[in-house]
Amino acid sequence: MNTSIIDINADVGEGLDNENLLIPLISSCNIACGGHAGDDETMERVIALAKTHGVKVGAHPSFPDKENFGRAVMDMPYAALFKSLEDQVCRLIANLDKAHVSLHHIKPHGALYNIIAKDKNTAMVIIELLKSFAFPVYLYVPYRSVIADLAIKNHVPIIYEAFADRNYNDDLSLVSRQEPNALIEDADAMFHHIYKMVKEKKVKTVNGKNIPIQAHTFCVHGDTPNAIHLLESVRQRLANKQIQVL
Repeated sequence: MNTSIIDINADVGEGLDNENLLIPLISSCNIACGGHAGDDETMERVIALAKTHGVKVGAHPSFPDKENFGRAVMDMPYAALFKSLEDQVCRLIANLDKAHVSLHHIKPHGALYNIIAKDKNTAMVIIELLKSFAFPVYLYVPYRSVIADLAIKNHVPIIYEAFADRNYNDDLSLVSRQEPNALIEDADAMFHHIYKMVKEKKVKTVNGKNIPIQAHTFCVHGDTPNAIHLLESVRQRLANKQIQVL
């Protein structure tokens, strides 16, 4: 059986304080850098954990909106949004430099992640942000999205992302958290969800359709109930199927 290699990422530094349990089970992390959560103290702590466990570090910028945890779309000028995102990422980079760790990727958070999948103008703010760095930084993007297409056109390196703990609609959007079936909270279901995307390059939607998808990195939310147990179980089952997490 051929060995497959995938990445598992998680959003961290968001106030849950479970990173010491979570980081040893993942291969890349997205650190909140002050927009929706996070401060220099949490960034330093999580960076140190990531460095210890050889976990790739990414920035997790968002709309500057701690009140709504970055989960509401903010109506702000594009220049102001760019400046806020630049400040957030540079704040993380300053902490990374102190720890002699390099920035691997950027993954926008919450409402920003959702809107750039569909809205070209907001997505271009992200593209310009990535292009502003003198060194190559990967962008985590959903498959078949506006941001993915723009990144490819603008020679911004991307890594396709899918969600290990979320159900999908037929258009590859995530089922709303307001719906009872939004989350995948069962280890067996999560394993089959990931395995199908890795081996068949398809995802089974809530309507029972098998829709083509591509992904190399799979996100598990740290606030998903029993996230640590789910990750331990799923990683073991993936290893049994010769799927490595690196």
